[in-house]
Order: sequence, then C-alpha cells, then structure tokens
Amino acid sequence: MAQAANGTLYRGREGMWSWVAHRVSGLLLFLFLFAHVLDTALVRVSPDAYNEVMEAYKNPIVGLGEAGLVAAVIFHALNGLRIIAVDFWSKGPRYQRQLFWAVVIGFVVLFAPFAIRHLTIVFTH
Repeated sequence: MAQAANGTLYRGREGMWSWVAHRVSGLLLFLFLFAHVLDTALVRVSPDAYNEVMEAYKNPIVGLGEAGLVAAVIFHALNGLRIIAVDFWSKGPRYQRQLFWAVVIGFVVLFAPFAIRHLTIVFTH
C-alpha cells in the first residue's frame, strides 16, 4: 500500500474488485430469491394471478435480467471457489491474482455460450 500525505491510500486491484463483485452478485442473488419466493407463493393464493405474473415475465427486459442472474450465479460460484482456495490452500494467498484471472476466464467460458443462446431466444420470439 502506498502512503498518502494524510494517511493510507489503498489502490484496489483484483482482490478489491473481486470482493466488491462477490458482494454485489450475492445481493442480486438474494433479491432474486426473495422475488422468486413471492411470485411462486402466488400459486397458492391465486393461480390466475400467478399466471398473469408469469405472462408478464415473457418480455426482453426480463430476458436480459435472466441473463444477468445467470452471470451473477456463475461469477459468485467461481469466485466462491477462489475464496475457498485462498483461505484453505497454503499457497492460495500467493496466487490470488492468478486465481482471479482464472475466475474471469472461467466466467467467460461458461457464460458466453449461454448468453448467445439465451439472448438469441429472447430477441427472436
């Protein structure tokens, strides 16, 4: 860390951005699960209301949201494995940067094919 005249100046790198993205993806997943529980609970209250909500979800904006949800799940899962490696592997802290880039590459490899297929369906139907 570099020292500034008035204290410590932290220049975030991969670790900081990974930390932020992990928290954001976790929050997004929590919000989705909350909404999912509520809309699924409608089945017991009113099947007609449930069917209306499901019909409202069939639009491109929700399709983009679904892609975002899958992106959050993939990143959160891969980054969680990175965190486990850093915490429980004795050499993990030394390889934080390489592990971060492995997460990025794994994310692209897993998400790109899904995004292409999903968004093709969303915008052609």
